[in-house]
Amino acid sequence: MATQSPVPEHHFIHRIGWLRAAVLGANDGIVSTASLIVGVAAAATDREGILIAGVAGLVAGAMSMAAGEYVSVSSQADTERADLETERQALAESPEVELEELAQIYAGRGVEIGLARKVAAQLMAQDSLGAHARDELGISETLGARPVQAALTSATSFAVGAILPLAATALAPVGHAIPVVSVASLACLAVLGAISARVGGAGMVKAAARVTFWGALAMAATAAIGAAFGTVV
Repeated sequence: MATQSPVPEHHFIHRIGWLRAAVLGANDGIVSTASLIVGVAAAATDREGILIAGVAGLVAGAMSMAAGEYVSVSSQADTERADLETERQALAESPEVELEELAQIYAGRGVEIGLARKVAAQLMAQDSLGAHARDELGISETLGARPVQAALTSATSFAVGAILPLAATALAPVGHAIPVVSVASLACLAVLGAISARVGGAGMVKAAARVTFWGALAMAATAAIGAAFGTVV
């Protein structure tokens, strides 16, 4: 009987770096800008004032997302570099100890200790630092920190998300800005949640419901504040 060739599996983990930043940015762009617009509209401001507040929120939010992502992911990258340097020194000073450490990791995962030592030796002969980075520290090419990619993805996706409630505001009658922006933004959030779940290989209904719920809560809170104080918030 002929041996069947294995069917390649389709995984999504390689998308996690940019997908997380993109979803976070777009979701924040829709929610924060829509909430700002709804809060300002609830204070009975004219269309020009509402749009100015929305545009200001878009620019400030995109810059804040880019800076925040760059700083936070850079901190992760700094930690990864420090850990790799520590591991590089340990490999240079006591390679036998590091080999046994790697073997014990494999043994802890269920590999027989003798075989674990052979596997550790073969992997370290090929790329000792890479083997320890992957199996001891959990650092891999797929999940490694990329500050610039995260910053650009977050800022761009935030701006795209923020444009949606702004467009709804520009097209809606001033007196109906709140319901139009709210419905349009919640619909966009539901679509965003479904698309992000689809790209990431997760369930679309749960993801759509999750982002829609929190978006509705944020807009309701800012509308209440705007109506209560009657001022631009």
